[in-house]
Amino acid sequence: MAKEWVKLGYEVRIIAADFSHLRRINPQINKDFEEEMIDGIHYHWVHTIKYDGNGIKRALTMFQFVCKLMFHAKKIARKFKPDVVITSSTYPLDTYAGQRISKFSNSKLIHEVHDMWPITPIEIGGMSEKNPFIVILQKAEISFCKNSDYVVSLLPFAKNYLIEKGMEKDKFIHVSNGVSKDEWAESLKIQSEKLKIIKELKDRVDLLICFFGSHTKSYSLDYIIKAVKKFENVGLLFVGNGIYKKELMEMSEDNNNIRFIDPIPKKSIPDLLKYVDVTYIGAVNNTMFRFGISMNKLFDSMMGGKPILYAVNAPNNYIESYCCGISVEAENVKALEAGIEEFLNMSEEDRLKLGNNGKNAIKENFTYESLAYKFSKIF
Repeated sequence: MAKEWVKLGYEVRIIAADFSHLRRINPQINKDFEEEMIDGIHYHWVHTIKYDGNGIKRALTMFQFVCKLMFHAKKIARKFKPDVVITSSTYPLDTYAGQRISKFSNSKLIHEVHDMWPITPIEIGGMSEKNPFIVILQKAEISFCKNSDYVVSLLPFAKNYLIEKGMEKDKFIHVSNGVSKDEWAESLKIQSEKLKIIKELKDRVDLLICFFGSHTKSYSLDYIIKAVKKFENVGLLFVGNGIYKKELMEMSEDNNNIRFIDPIPKKSIPDLLKYVDVTYIGAVNNTMFRFGISMNKLFDSMMGGKPILYAVNAPNNYIESYCCGISVEAENVKALEAGIEEFLNMSEEDRLKLGNNGKNAIKENFTYESLAYKFSKIF
């Protein structure tokens, strides 16, 4: 998104912690607010402690980061003179720093919601609403709802929940994830040894289904394995790594049509999708999905022009909306088997039509170029 704002002529500065468990490589800095220019974006790194998992150290980094920004808020406002301040962390605590910077710079304040905290650790993590950490997050949530000029969310059905927390209904804007046209234009070829495995599998089956991404239980990967095992002429390709991969490989030992390859660069996904017939997007039932979903792998699959076998229980179903695959009940092996059977009986022409429907939907609605422009309309 920030890259596209730069293209639109905006000066974009991102203040971020120097450590995140989501990054493969974290920056090495000598002082707080050390600046680094990447793709035309000014990054200002703030030192925070390192952590593993979701324990006390991660919570401490949140407070450490926010407190440093609040302490330096006036300096940040005077030095950078922002017209718009966007707070966009998993947790809502950064609203306090954003509000302070916005006050000193007399700028517009936008809060972005991409993970529903604190309700997620309550419902999924089992944390008590009376837990002191949760109480602090709840107060921050109410604060951003009441004090932000706009609230932008990846999740289209979060609006009513946020209204209950104090947000005015006209302040809500939905902006989903999407696809970078630049990344697809600069795609990389798959390594030859991995391509050999893919082609060998493709040659001996009538239908090749592919899952790419993190191998975790949340994506219902055991269900697709059980479903594919019912067919002698269907192949299943897993691309990626994850804590569940070893168990999945053990489940598949008795089936030569289920293969695993190591992760590929994101820029190789366009090349990967040239060699498969169908992509699989699944997820275990999750109460948080009532707010909607915005999976990156879903948009990549659609952009790849391949039909999707979709098994997710969420109110925003792009597979049905854009007629780009087959949608079945989540966590249901029999439903997946029926979906696979339907793909097998479908002509290549009809599968291509479904794939093109998804690709056209992305080009028309979900490129970061168009999404960034939509977001910028509230600047």
